[in-house]
Amino acid sequence: MTSHADLAYRPTHRMTGKVKYMLQSELKFGSKQHGGSRTRGNIIKRRSGAVTLGLLALAASLMLTGCQGASTVAPAPRSVPVSSTPPALTPSKPHNVVVIGDSLSTGLGTSPKDAWPNLIDNDPLEGAEPLSVHNVAQNGSGYLSVGSHKSTFGSQVQQGVDQDTDLVVFFGSENDRGYAPEKLTNAMTDAYAAAKEKAPHAAMLVVGPPAYSHQPEARRLSVRDAVQDAAEAAGAKFVDPIAQGWIVDDVENLVGPDGVHPSLSGQYDLKAKMETLIANVLPQ
Repeated sequence: MTSHADLAYRPTHRMTGKVKYMLQSELKFGSKQHGGSRTRGNIIKRRSGAVTLGLLALAASLMLTGCQGASTVAPAPRSVPVSSTPPALTPSKPHNVVVIGDSLSTGLGTSPKDAWPNLIDNDPLEGAEPLSVHNVAQNGSGYLSVGSHKSTFGSQVQQGVDQDTDLVVFFGSENDRGYAPEKLTNAMTDAYAAAKEKAPHAAMLVVGPPAYSHQPEARRLSVRDAVQDAAEAAGAKFVDPIAQGWIVDDVENLVGPDGVHPSLSGQYDLKAKMETLIANVLPQ
């Protein structure tokens, strides 16, 4: 016959020493009391059986907990360190800008380093697109007027514009006053066509001649009108300094002692105006 002791020592998993001790003690106690009265013996047997069952249940619970605690836990994935330093930004490639013009763009009256194209190139507006300005303007030049180094606006196009040019800026010229309108228009048309041929993807900004009074002479207005018509026919962006009141509202401050060429303040004023125009016309 199988005794309680046999059951206690046949678990499928190893019990802890404390549980074994408690179970053995209880069984011994029951054996010692077996010779007593029948009633008392029955009570003791019932208590012993109940306690034994309770201990068996406790042992099973402990074994189950032990099995669960011994289960394999997958290791947490290793975290990959993330650098707190942002990647370096690649500087934007500068836009190539070619300036075609006369003495208003050469720095005559101040110095070449103070000419507005040079100021844009060396002191760009904060946050503006980077520019590389190539100034080929010459004193006395115009669409027909021949200036220094036998230069005209047409020859300046041949000299300065190439396939890497992003923007061609024409500024002027009052030097063309007195030429026949038809010849002047033809020279303008040829200059714009040559710029397109040499730089097919470049934009064109054409700025007419400015005035120094609120009542500009007829010949100046005639040049302005011819420039506007030819520029618009070529699909260029035209800007009219006369209509916009450039220089004329602050002649004493913006024009040098010769009464024609910009002072240093005038060059910075032209820089600000041209810089804004260039930013708005540049291809995106």
